[in-house]
Amino acid sequence: MKLEISRRALLGAVAFPAAGLAVPTLRPPIAIVMDSGGATVSIIDMTTRKVVRKEPTLREPSHWALAPDRQRLLVSDAAGNAIFFFDPATGKEMSHVLIPDPYQLWYSPDGRYLGVNALRLNHVDLYHADRLTLAKRFRTGSMPSHLSYSPDSRWMFNSLQGANALASFDLLDLRARWSVPVGSAPAGVMWHEGLVLVAIMGSNHVAVVDPRDGRVRRRVVTDRGPHNLFLAPDRAHIVVTNRVAGSLSVLDAKTLAVVARVAMPGGPDDLCFAPDGKLWIALRFASEVAVFEPRTGSIDRIPVGRSPHGIFVSTLLTDAPALAAMRLA
Repeated sequence: MKLEISRRALLGAVAFPAAGLAVPTLRPPIAIVMDSGGATVSIIDMTTRKVVRKEPTLREPSHWALAPDRQRLLVSDAAGNAIFFFDPATGKEMSHVLIPDPYQLWYSPDGRYLGVNALRLNHVDLYHADRLTLAKRFRTGSMPSHLSYSPDSRWMFNSLQGANALASFDLLDLRARWSVPVGSAPAGVMWHEGLVLVAIMGSNHVAVVDPRDGRVRRRVVTDRGPHNLFLAPDRAHIVVTNRVAGSLSVLDAKTLAVVARVAMPGGPDDLCFAPDGKLWIALRFASEVAVFEPRTGSIDRIPVGRSPHGIFVSTLLTDAPALAAMRLA
Protein backbone atom coordinates (compact mmCIF):
# COMPACT_ATOMS: atom_id res chain seq x y z
CA MET A 1 0.00 0.00 0.00
CA LYS A 2 1.42 3.37 -0.97
CA LEU A 3 1.81 5.69 1.99
CA GLU A 4 2.22 9.39 1.35
CA ILE A 5 4.30 10.89 4.10
CA SER A 6 2.40 12.93 6.64
CA ARG A 7 3.55 15.96 8.59
CA ARG A 8 3.68 13.80 11.72
CA ALA A 9 5.94 11.28 9.98
CA LEU A 10 8.15 14.09 8.77
CA LEU A 11 8.52 15.46 12.28
CA GLY A 12 9.10 11.99 13.68
CA ALA A 13 10.78 9.17 11.81
CA VAL A 14 12.26 11.15 8.94
CA ALA A 15 13.58 14.41 10.31
CA PHE A 16 17.17 13.81 9.15
CA PRO A 17 18.96 15.72 11.90
CA ALA A 18 21.81 18.09 11.24
CA ALA A 19 25.09 16.26 11.55
CA GLY A 20 26.04 17.94 14.82
CA LEU A 21 28.40 20.35 13.11
CA ALA A 22 28.09 24.07 12.57
CA VAL A 23 27.14 25.09 9.05
CA PRO A 24 30.49 25.45 7.23
CA THR A 25 31.92 28.92 6.74
CA LEU A 26 32.34 28.59 2.99
CA ARG A 27 31.15 31.87 1.49
CA PRO A 28 28.88 31.21 -0.15
CA PRO A 29 28.20 27.47 0.07
CA ILE A 30 27.33 26.21 -3.38
CA ALA A 31 25.55 23.36 -5.09
CA ILE A 32 27.13 22.04 -8.28
CA VAL A 33 24.57 20.46 -10.61
CA MET A 34 25.35 18.36 -13.67
CA ASP A 35 22.89 19.38 -16.43
CA SER A 36 23.25 16.29 -18.58
CA GLY A 37 20.86 17.58 -21.26
CA GLY A 38 22.42 21.02 -21.47
CA ALA A 39 26.18 20.35 -21.54
CA THR A 40 26.60 22.66 -18.57
CA VAL A 41 27.23 22.58 -14.84
CA SER A 42 24.94 24.93 -12.88
CA ILE A 43 26.43 26.67 -9.83
CA ILE A 44 23.82 27.52 -7.18
CA ASP A 45 24.36 29.87 -4.25
CA MET A 46 22.87 27.74 -1.45
CA THR A 47 22.05 30.83 0.63
CA THR A 48 20.10 32.78 -2.00
CA ARG A 49 19.08 29.61 -3.89
CA LYS A 50 19.88 31.27 -7.20
CA VAL A 51 21.96 29.98 -10.10
CA VAL A 52 24.93 32.34 -10.16
CA ARG A 53 26.58 30.99 -13.30
CA LYS A 54 26.92 28.00 -15.61
CA GLU A 55 30.17 26.27 -16.51
CA PRO A 56 30.31 24.63 -19.96
CA THR A 57 31.32 21.00 -20.48
CA LEU A 58 31.54 19.15 -23.77
CA ARG A 59 28.27 17.25 -24.16
CA GLU A 60 26.72 15.32 -21.27
CA PRO A 61 27.87 15.80 -17.65
CA SER A 62 26.25 13.21 -15.42
CA HIS A 63 27.99 12.13 -12.19
CA TRP A 64 30.70 13.30 -9.79
CA ALA A 65 33.37 11.91 -7.47
CA LEU A 66 35.28 13.91 -4.88
CA ALA A 67 39.02 13.26 -4.97
CA PRO A 68 40.40 11.75 -1.74
CA ASP A 69 42.26 14.98 -0.94
CA ARG A 70 38.99 16.96 -1.40
CA GLN A 71 40.77 19.43 -3.67
CA ARG A 72 39.11 18.37 -6.93
CA LEU A 73 35.59 17.41 -7.93
CA LEU A 74 35.58 15.03 -10.88
CA VAL A 75 32.59 15.37 -13.21
CA SER A 76 32.07 12.72 -15.86
CA ASP A 77 31.03 13.70 -19.40
CA ALA A 78 30.24 10.40 -21.11
CA ALA A 79 29.20 11.66 -24.54
CA GLY A 80 32.11 14.09 -24.51
CA ASN A 81 34.58 11.31 -23.57
CA ALA A 82 36.03 13.50 -20.83
CA ILE A 83 36.37 13.96 -17.10
CA PHE A 84 36.28 17.54 -15.88
CA PHE A 85 37.99 18.76 -12.71
CA PHE A 86 36.23 21.49 -10.75
CA ASP A 87 37.18 23.33 -7.61
CA PRO A 88 34.60 21.82 -5.20
CA ALA A 89 34.46 25.00 -3.07
CA THR A 90 33.96 27.52 -5.89
CA GLY A 91 32.66 25.49 -8.85
CA LYS A 92 35.37 26.87 -11.15
CA GLU A 93 36.65 24.51 -13.83
CA MET A 94 40.30 23.58 -13.31
CA SER A 95 41.00 21.30 -16.29
CA HIS A 96 39.74 18.22 -18.10
CA VAL A 97 41.17 15.01 -19.53
CA LEU A 98 39.94 12.77 -22.33
CA ILE A 99 38.75 9.35 -21.14
CA PRO A 100 36.49 6.95 -23.09
CA ASP A 101 32.81 7.16 -22.15
CA PRO A 102 32.95 7.97 -18.41
CA TYR A 103 29.34 7.69 -17.27
CA GLN A 104 29.47 6.96 -13.54
CA LEU A 105 32.63 7.00 -11.44
CA TRP A 106 33.70 6.56 -7.82
CA TYR A 107 36.91 6.10 -5.83
CA SER A 108 37.59 2.88 -3.97
CA PRO A 109 37.47 3.44 -0.18
CA ASP A 110 41.25 3.09 0.12
CA GLY A 111 41.76 5.76 -2.56
CA ARG A 112 43.83 3.43 -4.73
CA TYR A 113 41.53 3.15 -7.74
CA LEU A 114 38.96 5.18 -9.62
CA GLY A 115 36.29 2.95 -11.10
CA VAL A 116 34.58 4.25 -14.25
CA ASN A 117 31.52 2.74 -15.91
CA ALA A 118 31.48 3.13 -19.70
CA LEU A 119 27.74 2.71 -20.28
CA ARG A 120 27.85 3.19 -24.05
CA LEU A 121 30.95 1.05 -24.67
CA ASN A 122 30.02 -1.83 -22.33
CA HIS A 123 33.12 -1.96 -20.19
CA VAL A 124 34.28 -0.96 -16.72
CA ASP A 125 37.64 0.79 -16.43
CA LEU A 126 39.77 0.75 -13.32
CA TYR A 127 42.27 3.64 -13.14
CA HIS A 128 45.17 4.21 -10.78
CA ALA A 129 43.71 7.08 -8.79
CA ASP A 130 46.93 9.04 -8.32
CA ARG A 131 47.77 9.36 -12.02
CA LEU A 132 44.62 8.30 -13.91
CA THR A 133 46.38 5.59 -15.88
CA LEU A 134 44.44 2.48 -16.81
CA ALA A 135 45.02 -0.46 -14.47
CA LYS A 136 42.43 -2.84 -15.91
CA ARG A 137 39.54 -2.92 -18.35
CA PHE A 138 36.72 -5.35 -17.62
CA ARG A 139 34.40 -6.26 -20.50
CA THR A 140 30.84 -6.49 -19.26
CA GLY A 141 27.29 -7.04 -20.36
CA SER A 142 25.20 -4.21 -21.74
CA MET A 143 25.23 -0.72 -20.19
CA PRO A 144 27.29 -0.68 -16.98
CA SER A 145 25.54 2.03 -15.00
CA HIS A 146 26.33 2.58 -11.30
CA LEU A 147 28.95 1.16 -8.96
CA SER A 148 29.93 0.61 -5.35
CA TYR A 149 32.66 -1.12 -3.34
CA SER A 150 33.07 -3.29 -0.28
CA PRO A 151 34.49 -1.21 2.59
CA ASP A 152 37.81 -3.06 2.45
CA SER A 153 38.21 -2.12 -1.25
CA ARG A 154 38.45 -5.81 -2.21
CA TRP A 155 35.31 -6.02 -4.34
CA MET A 156 33.62 -3.69 -6.83
CA PHE A 157 29.95 -4.04 -7.80
CA ASN A 158 28.55 -2.66 -11.06
CA SER A 159 24.95 -2.61 -12.25
CA LEU A 160 24.47 -3.61 -15.90
CA GLN A 161 21.36 -1.72 -16.92
CA GLY A 162 20.96 -3.26 -20.36
CA ALA A 163 21.77 -6.81 -19.21
CA ASN A 164 19.47 -6.71 -16.14
CA ALA A 165 22.40 -7.90 -14.07
CA LEU A 166 24.86 -7.02 -11.33
CA ALA A 167 28.55 -7.78 -11.87
CA SER A 168 31.32 -8.01 -9.31
CA PHE A 169 35.10 -7.71 -9.73
CA ASP A 170 38.00 -8.57 -7.44
CA LEU A 171 40.34 -5.58 -7.13
CA LEU A 172 43.21 -7.55 -5.63
CA ASP A 173 43.41 -10.13 -8.40
CA LEU A 174 41.87 -7.78 -11.03
CA ARG A 175 39.45 -10.42 -12.24
CA ALA A 176 35.73 -10.87 -12.73
CA ARG A 177 33.97 -12.65 -9.86
CA TRP A 178 30.40 -13.12 -11.13
CA SER A 179 27.59 -11.53 -13.12
CA VAL A 180 24.03 -12.47 -12.17
CA PRO A 181 20.47 -11.35 -13.04
CA VAL A 182 18.96 -9.07 -10.39
CA GLY A 183 15.97 -7.43 -12.11
CA SER A 184 14.94 -5.10 -14.92
CA ALA A 185 17.26 -2.13 -15.61
CA PRO A 186 19.28 -2.03 -12.37
CA ALA A 187 20.75 1.37 -11.57
CA GLY A 188 22.02 2.65 -8.20
CA VAL A 189 24.22 0.34 -6.13
CA MET A 190 25.12 0.66 -2.45
CA TRP A 191 27.08 -1.52 -0.02
CA HIS A 192 25.24 -1.63 3.28
CA GLU A 193 25.82 -3.75 6.39
CA GLY A 194 27.47 -6.61 4.52
CA LEU A 195 24.92 -6.63 1.70
CA VAL A 196 24.60 -4.91 -1.68
CA LEU A 197 21.46 -2.89 -2.37
CA VAL A 198 20.48 -2.38 -6.02
CA ALA A 199 17.74 -0.04 -7.25
CA ILE A 200 15.74 -1.92 -9.88
CA MET A 201 14.64 0.96 -12.09
CA GLY A 202 12.57 -1.17 -14.46
CA SER A 203 10.43 -2.36 -11.57
CA ASN A 204 9.34 -1.04 -8.17
CA HIS A 205 11.84 -2.43 -5.70
CA VAL A 206 15.36 -2.58 -4.31
CA ALA A 207 17.11 -5.93 -4.61
CA VAL A 208 19.10 -7.05 -1.56
CA VAL A 209 22.06 -9.03 -2.89
CA ASP A 210 24.55 -11.36 -1.22
CA PRO A 211 28.01 -9.98 -2.16
CA ARG A 212 29.59 -13.43 -2.07
CA ASP A 213 27.65 -14.97 -4.94
CA GLY A 214 25.18 -12.38 -6.23
CA ARG A 215 22.11 -14.18 -4.94
CA VAL A 216 19.08 -11.93 -4.44
CA ARG A 217 18.09 -12.52 -0.82
CA ARG A 218 15.02 -10.28 -0.68
CA ARG A 219 13.18 -7.46 -2.43
CA VAL A 220 12.11 -4.23 -0.78
CA VAL A 221 9.18 -2.59 -2.57
CA THR A 222 9.62 1.19 -2.77
CA ASP A 223 7.75 2.77 -5.72
CA ARG A 224 7.89 2.79 -9.52
CA GLY A 225 11.32 3.25 -11.04
CA PRO A 226 13.73 3.37 -8.09
CA HIS A 227 16.91 4.92 -9.42
CA ASN A 228 19.44 5.49 -6.63
CA LEU A 229 20.05 5.05 -2.89
CA PHE A 230 21.59 7.42 -0.33
CA LEU A 231 22.57 6.78 3.27
CA ALA A 232 21.61 9.64 5.59
CA PRO A 233 24.42 11.19 7.66
CA ASP A 234 22.99 9.69 10.86
CA ARG A 235 23.12 6.27 9.15
CA ALA A 236 19.66 5.51 10.52
CA HIS A 237 17.82 5.92 7.19
CA ILE A 238 18.36 5.24 3.50
CA VAL A 239 16.61 7.44 0.94
CA VAL A 240 15.62 5.89 -2.39
CA THR A 241 14.81 8.18 -5.32
CA ASN A 242 11.92 6.72 -7.33
CA ARG A 243 12.42 8.54 -10.59
CA VAL A 244 9.43 7.16 -12.50
CA ALA A 245 6.91 7.55 -9.68
CA GLY A 246 8.21 10.96 -8.65
CA SER A 247 8.75 10.10 -5.01
CA LEU A 248 11.28 9.36 -2.29
CA SER A 249 11.11 6.20 -0.19
CA VAL A 250 12.73 6.33 3.24
CA LEU A 251 14.02 3.00 4.56
CA ASP A 252 14.99 2.09 8.09
CA ALA A 253 18.70 1.36 7.69
CA LYS A 254 18.61 -1.62 10.06
CA THR A 255 15.50 -3.43 8.86
CA LEU A 256 15.17 -1.94 5.33
CA ALA A 257 11.48 -1.45 6.02
CA VAL A 258 9.87 1.52 4.27
CA VAL A 259 9.03 4.03 7.00
CA ALA A 260 7.77 6.84 4.75
CA ARG A 261 7.22 7.96 1.19
CA VAL A 262 7.51 11.57 0.06
CA ALA A 263 5.87 12.87 -3.11
CA MET A 264 8.62 14.49 -5.20
CA PRO A 265 7.29 15.16 -8.73
CA GLY A 266 9.77 15.78 -11.51
CA GLY A 267 11.89 12.63 -11.63
CA PRO A 268 14.15 12.69 -8.54
CA ASP A 269 17.56 11.37 -9.52
CA ASP A 270 20.55 12.12 -7.26
CA LEU A 271 20.62 14.02 -3.98
CA CYS A 272 22.86 15.40 -1.24
CA PHE A 273 22.28 16.10 2.46
CA ALA A 274 23.06 19.59 3.75
CA PRO A 275 24.24 20.19 7.36
CA ASP A 276 20.91 21.79 8.29
CA GLY A 277 19.07 18.54 7.48
CA LYS A 278 17.68 19.64 4.12
CA LEU A 279 17.91 17.44 1.03
CA TRP A 280 19.09 18.93 -2.26
CA ILE A 281 17.59 16.82 -5.05
CA ALA A 282 18.13 16.88 -8.82
CA LEU A 283 14.76 16.61 -10.58
CA ARG A 284 15.67 15.07 -13.90
CA PHE A 285 12.40 15.59 -15.76
CA ALA A 286 11.60 19.05 -14.39
CA SER A 287 14.97 20.73 -15.04
CA GLU A 288 14.96 21.83 -11.41
CA VAL A 289 16.67 21.24 -8.09
CA ALA A 290 14.36 20.67 -5.13
CA VAL A 291 15.36 21.75 -1.63
CA PHE A 292 13.33 19.57 0.71
CA GLU A 293 12.87 20.38 4.41
CA PRO A 294 11.84 17.11 6.13
CA ARG A 295 10.79 18.82 9.36
CA THR A 296 8.07 20.88 7.68
CA GLY A 297 7.56 19.12 4.36
CA SER A 298 8.32 22.31 2.40
CA ILE A 299 9.91 22.05 -1.03
CA ASP A 300 11.63 24.95 -2.79
CA ARG A 301 12.40 24.53 -6.48
CA ILE A 302 15.32 26.10 -8.32
CA PRO A 303 15.36 26.12 -12.16
CA VAL A 304 18.65 24.83 -13.60
CA GLY A 305 19.74 23.40 -16.96
CA ARG A 306 18.11 20.57 -18.89
CA SER A 307 18.00 17.09 -17.35
CA PRO A 308 19.88 17.72 -14.07
CA HIS A 309 21.55 14.49 -13.03
CA GLY A 310 24.28 14.51 -10.38
CA ILE A 311 24.43 17.10 -7.58
CA PHE A 312 27.23 18.01 -5.15
CA VAL A 313 27.00 20.49 -2.28
CA SER A 314 30.18 22.17 -1.08
CA THR A 315 29.11 21.81 2.55
CA LEU A 316 30.21 18.18 2.23
CA LEU A 317 33.80 19.43 2.34
CA THR A 318 33.51 20.16 6.06
CA ASP A 319 30.58 17.92 7.01
CA ALA A 320 32.37 14.71 7.98
CA PRO A 321 29.29 12.51 8.72
CA ALA A 322 27.55 13.45 5.47
CA LEU A 323 30.71 12.90 3.44
CA ALA A 324 31.30 9.53 5.09
CA ALA A 325 27.72 8.53 4.30
CA MET A 326 28.14 9.58 0.66
CA ARG A 327 31.30 7.48 0.37
CA LEU A 328 29.49 4.45 1.72
CA ALA A 329 26.62 5.05 -0.69
